[in-house]
Amino acid sequence: MASADLRDELLCSICLSVYTDPVTMRWRGSGGYSCPECREKFRDRPVLKRNIALHNVVQRLTSTTQKEEVDGICCTYCIDSAVLAVKSCLLCEAFLCDKHLKVHSKSPEHVLTEMTTFLENNKCSVHEEPLQFYCNEDAMCICVSCLVTGQHRGHQAEMLDEAFEKKKTELKKVFSKLKTKIMETEEREQNLEEQLRKVQAEASGQASRTSALLTQFRGGLEDQEKKRRLENLEKRVVNEISRQERQVSLSLSALIQNLGIRKDELSRKMKDIEELCNMTDPLTLLQEPDTGDLCDPEGGEEDTGGHDKKYDLDIDVIKEMLRAGSGTKHGGDDVKTGAVREKVTAAGRGEMYGKGPADILLDENTAHRDVQILDRNKVAAWHGGIPPKRPHTAFQCLQVRSRESFSSGRHYWCVEVSKTGEWRVGICYPSMERAGEQSIIGNNNKSWSLGRWFYKDCLARHDNNKIQLTGKISSDIIRICLDYEAGELSFYEMCDPIRHLHTFTTTFTEPVYAAFYVNRARVRIVKY
Repeated sequence: MASADLRDELLCSICLSVYTDPVTMRWRGSGGYSCPECREKFRDRPVLKRNIALHNVVQRLTSTTQKEEVDGICCTYCIDSAVLAVKSCLLCEAFLCDKHLKVHSKSPEHVLTEMTTFLENNKCSVHEEPLQFYCNEDAMCICVSCLVTGQHRGHQAEMLDEAFEKKKTELKKVFSKLKTKIMETEEREQNLEEQLRKVQAEASGQASRTSALLTQFRGGLEDQEKKRRLENLEKRVVNEISRQERQVSLSLSALIQNLGIRKDELSRKMKDIEELCNMTDPLTLLQEPDTGDLCDPEGGEEDTGGHDKKYDLDIDVIKEMLRAGSGTKHGGDDVKTGAVREKVTAAGRGEMYGKGPADILLDENTAHRDVQILDRNKVAAWHGGIPPKRPHTAFQCLQVRSRESFSSGRHYWCVEVSKTGEWRVGICYPSMERAGEQSIIGNNNKSWSLGRWFYKDCLARHDNNKIQLTGKISSDIIRICLDYEAGELSFYEMCDPIRHLHTFTTTFTEPVYAAFYVNRARVRIVKY
């Protein structure tokens, strides 16, 4: 009120606006000039002198008025002067200053909220009544009419202040859990990074020691053939070490990256929860969308079962390669000792190649006309009867391939082979030739096979290169294991103990199909 009276005294009589730069004049007699305030006349134009005191009063008044306009709303109950309000009461629909806030009713019905110029936003859109309750079933703020006679009748509800405190307590508990999870995630991340460094250092050391050892051996040899074999052995072992190091590094790097993403997500949730906990307005917090996801500390969590797994180089396999290579032994040796035997046995059981065998079905459209496809596309058998018509996609030699192809992952399947005739089992690229002697699996550089020619010994073949296996195959069941990324194709005889027959190592450049050759023989895909 006093501010308004002072403002009236500072109005210019000409423009009726508050002075901007007030001045005074000295009297010098009458003339052609007059003062706009008192109408005094002057002969000469008077010299204007700035009124410093009045100027300061105007500045003070102007800044105070602007501050009151910017800072917000005045208290509803302060009628003698304009006092800024600090809270609003939903029930009374009033704004309260600090003084009136102290004497205002403390009952739960009088819900106090942060300042807002739109009290209508705090009213029920249906009944136009203040929002006083929180419906737990529908997770929304409601008025008393909604609860008593409206669509929320009979629902579980509570006062806004009570729901507000419960919500904040719940958010604080979740914040504490998220903080613990971030610490656990950081610890796992550090452990995996340390493990990655150790694997890389170990791989480098193993490769250096292997090269130094075999170089020393070659230096004492005069037989050039033996030297060449040791050079090839060194390349194979170093390549195996590099392959293992690359495979382990990829696995660890993927886990570390996933943990980093998870940690960022947890940090974002913590920041959001911290902002919510700092809120003092019940309506703002309770009506905040998407708090359900924040209150679920397990939400979005990935399977972390592999984070505690030890990722190391398989030193036993490297040692076995050195032992077999330096001892000039070929595939087919019956491994009987220690962890290597367990490794081979596990691979033979398929434990390294997924939870179950691949579902292989034979593609009759690729079968030679003298190859019958029987038993729901599980059997390929040679027959000498009247051949059925085959499409142009069929092989011109006595073989057939699978319908399914593999371009990634680990897979295995088992084949029951006949005791008579000639058979081969293996894999091939789709671009392999389909006519001529070179189209038989193992006779070209686009296929790999293991087979037996009538009653003779078993041979592993690739690009028409033959590797004779030591010992005869006594079991009728052969397991084929494919590790596409590692570039490995292994064959096992399913006897007791399981016997490793041969492993091809290469880099696959196309999808591969299971392939089967039968000359007066038959093969059956079985589950074993």
